[in-house]
Amino acid sequence: MADHPHPLRRRRRGRLAQHRSETADQRVAVIGLGRFGSSLALELTRRGWDVLGIDTDPALVQRHSDTLTHSAVADCTDPEVLRQLGVHEFTSAVVGIGTDMEASILIASNLLEENVPNIWAKAISRQHGQILERLGVHHVVLPEHEMGERVAHLVTGRMLDFIEFDDDYALVKTVAPDSITGVPLSESAVRSRHGVTVVGIKRPGEGFTHATAETVVAKGDVIIVTGKIQAVEAFAEAG
Repeated sequence: MADHPHPLRRRRRGRLAQHRSETADQRVAVIGLGRFGSSLALELTRRGWDVLGIDTDPALVQRHSDTLTHSAVADCTDPEVLRQLGVHEFTSAVVGIGTDMEASILIASNLLEENVPNIWAKAISRQHGQILERLGVHHVVLPEHEMGERVAHLVTGRMLDFIEFDDDYALVKTVAPDSITGVPLSESAVRSRHGVTVVGIKRPGEGFTHATAETVVAKGDVIIVTGKIQAVEAFAEAG
């Protein structure tokens, strides 16, 4: 395998050629099969995506070769390798390399040069992320930092889950505070008083349902709220 100019597994070549003629909407190249990249690639495969997993380490590629749609041992810092693998024909690519910042930046640059329309890249620091953003990478992910912030919210407050979005916006799962229980949401004035919107509710022993203006929240209900981070934090702490 190591002697081949671009060692895509031979038994998968026919399948790769066939897929190239089909829609590319659910095709993604994942470059770097460490913990982050392999977890992402396996989850996308489970969801029915056509995944090409690439790494310079033959052992990592071998480990996932029977699970992923396609796999290749290749160094994608070389733009010609990307072309040989057909990555320029994909609509999405993920740079999952974190430990080698130089390789991450080179590969992201190569993907941008090939005009891959949707590029995601893992960053190991804010500085790394800023460089990737300045290059023009469409989506930069800092998994360790984002997970750290999320867990900090869960450890220090009454939140059961916390997801932060752009523009200082968040989605929070929390136990309903007493201040909004016993009356319909329209009468609790939760939006005007707290600056958040209740979008879902789960009663003990039941599943989540959409919340409406007529929904009456009971003590012990779990609710999903959205709003500015400061507002949802204050709401969750209101008790």
